[in-house]
Amino acid sequence: MATSESQKRATARYQKANTKMRSVRFYPSERDILAWLDAQPNKQGYIKDLIRADMEQRKSE
Repeated sequence: MATSESQKRATARYQKANTKMRSVRFYPSERDILAWLDAQPNKQGYIKDLIRADMEQRKSE
């Protein structure tokens, strides 16, 4: 089903008000890290899981 223009505008408005985005650059020397990340089926979920695990580990220190 096609998304209407009004739905696209509403989605963009919601994302602007309620979400944040960060970007990461990978240098040529970090190809191994980028290749590992690219191999993950859910990159966003993988990164969030790593951050949550680190947060939990630091809480228990």
